[in-house]
Amino acid sequence: MSEPATVDTPLKKLVGDKTAKALATHLDLHTAGDLVYHFPRRYDERGEHTDIRALDVGEQVTVLAQVQRTAVRPMRQRRGNLLEVTVGDGSGGVLTLTFFGNQAWRERELRPGRWGLFAGKVTEFRGKRQLNGPEYVLLGEGGDGEAAVSDEIEEFAGALIPVYPAAAAVPTWVIARCVRVVLDTFTPPEDPLPGTVRASRKLVGLGTALTEIHRPSSKEELHRARRRLKWDEAFAVQLTLVQRKHRAADWPARPRPARPGGLLDAFDARLPYELTAGQRDVGVEIAADLAAPHPMHRLLQGEVGSGKTVVALRAMLQVVDAGGQAALLAPTEVLAAQHYRGMLDLLGPLGRAGELGSAEHATRVELVTGSLGAAARRRALGEVASGAAGIVLGTHALLYEGVDFADLGLVVVDEQHRFGVEQRDALRSKADQPPHVLVMTATPIPRTVAMTVYGDLEVSTLSQLPRGRSPIASHVVPAAEKPAYLDRAWRRLREEVTAGHQAYVVCPRIGEGPASDEEPPPVDDNGRRPPLAVTEVAPLLAEGPLHGLRIGVLHGRLPADEKDAVMRSFAAGDLDVLVATTVIEVGVDVPNATVMIVLDADRFGVSQLHQLRGRVGRGSAAGLCLLVSEAAEGSSARERLDAVASTSDGFKLAELDLEQRREGDVLGATQSGHRSHLRLLSLRRDTELIRDARAEAITLVEDDPELTRNPALAASVAALVDEDRAEYLEKG
Repeated sequence: MSEPATVDTPLKKLVGDKTAKALATHLDLHTAGDLVYHFPRRYDERGEHTDIRALDVGEQVTVLAQVQRTAVRPMRQRRGNLLEVTVGDGSGGVLTLTFFGNQAWRERELRPGRWGLFAGKVTEFRGKRQLNGPEYVLLGEGGDGEAAVSDEIEEFAGALIPVYPAAAAVPTWVIARCVRVVLDTFTPPEDPLPGTVRASRKLVGLGTALTEIHRPSSKEELHRARRRLKWDEAFAVQLTLVQRKHRAADWPARPRPARPGGLLDAFDARLPYELTAGQRDVGVEIAADLAAPHPMHRLLQGEVGSGKTVVALRAMLQVVDAGGQAALLAPTEVLAAQHYRGMLDLLGPLGRAGELGSAEHATRVELVTGSLGAAARRRALGEVASGAAGIVLGTHALLYEGVDFADLGLVVVDEQHRFGVEQRDALRSKADQPPHVLVMTATPIPRTVAMTVYGDLEVSTLSQLPRGRSPIASHVVPAAEKPAYLDRAWRRLREEVTAGHQAYVVCPRIGEGPASDEEPPPVDDNGRRPPLAVTEVAPLLAEGPLHGLRIGVLHGRLPADEKDAVMRSFAAGDLDVLVATTVIEVGVDVPNATVMIVLDADRFGVSQLHQLRGRVGRGSAAGLCLLVSEAAEGSSARERLDAVASTSDGFKLAELDLEQRREGDVLGATQSGHRSHLRLLSLRRDTELIRDARAEAITLVEDDPELTRNPALAASVAALVDEDRAEYLEKG
């Protein structure tokens, strides 16, 4: 009898060296625990079909389908035959499987009527979707070649067929066979969940859940298994966040209370407009946080143009009034420079200490970016180090060694999703005591995401737009199906320019040269043309549909002074059209720009598109955003664009974005750089479960803050949310 396997047993002891190496190399699975927690992606039901029409080109898929017909024809360019096998899903969707070379045995094996699992990458040839040389396993009895797959068929004896996240070299049926081998001798770890929680929430035991998730005896048992394992994930995350929030309450921080008659009061008195009710309410929350003896850790979210910057500036002035400094970290030099100019304009004499005409108790505002000249940099860093600069704005250049603060009291992180955790933490570490932290984002965050990812932050939301902001109409332009619509889009842009307005044209790529962080790779390995590029599109527009208009170009590879000059020209009205990449995605504010045309819009994410279109309609004239795409009607890419065009509600779009992205990306798995066992939890679908897990976590941590009386639970939390993940969650 085999020795019992535990979560730590190396896979090579259980499935052999060759298979273990493939699992490790292609799927990062090394131990029995890794494999047992590698849950099926979905379950196909024998006799049921996979919806082939919903498959996306370029996707690595495993489909359950039935062979409809086979055809053999000689190849044109080389010797030998091509076998084409048409498989269907029973509802009209078909997929062509192609096999090169003389393979008569395969033709006999893949005869009409046979059901199988077929795995490969979806490509398109002459309008037909196909899998080239796919791996497959046939289901059912009899037929030539059956002996070769008999081992795999044993994995699919039940009605529900597990389909695993797989790799080309390790198809789902190989994983299923390995899971069976491991489960036959697997001893599950001690159930870490307190018995009281398990009973009150009606959760099955861990061992039962791990068996049923892989080899479900019924749909009901599968549901119970998934619920238990989701609970473990949610509970681990919530315990981590609640523990850290509990500890943070004891951290010392220097209070920065408001000072009557100070800079903040003077600033409010000279504001040229009235704050919205939302800005005032959030301002009160932040003011109270800053006055507390432990660090503020607050997330400020609001739609594009909701006035987050003014709220942040008021918080910065409160800290300066209390004798400290405030730093704002922006993701691009364009945005940092714009914040700098905007804040100087808003502050007026209050931001020009030491200059002629400055206010009596003024401070200084300094800009620190990587492109500063040596002399300007020395001067700016001296102002920061001495404390003369109360407000410091910059890019990641603020993080470099040699940038020292006299008394850093507040860190404001703008567009936090554009920064890595380590970058944000590096700025925070420049203070002697933990500074207060305000994280801003214009990407609306669904409540469950905020509760799960930002559970240790207080969340403030600005939902009200300031007076004078105009609505934005959005439409999809199907360039492939209706080229005349694209012609009309360019005419519409010219009409806006003739009316005295300005326009943006956005492309997903810069053009020739090394790849940039702001663009996708230029080569598409699914046979599609490369994404359109700024440097290629701009001259074509100048010679063609936008001939005679004043066109500027902006992208991340331009020198900083050139980028700044282009933005100044556009803001001053000296350019009619700005052809740009996503460098304009955040913070760019030109009220006279009323129309945006996004080329290859399907190459952008939902949140990006929502951010981009927020650049128009910032003045009194209505905004127009045209999303140009060659994506076919009914494709997931086209549906995504239709959804963006149908609503300006950022929270609805955030839900859609969440639905379409991998949960691991949202939870930070890809940013932490480590494997995580957070596999099943859906922030969109499991709202109630997450809420219940948080309630249980609060109760447990209040009674046992460090889980010393629950060592198995503490170990489970450490495994599910390792230290890197815990730090990611803590740093926000």
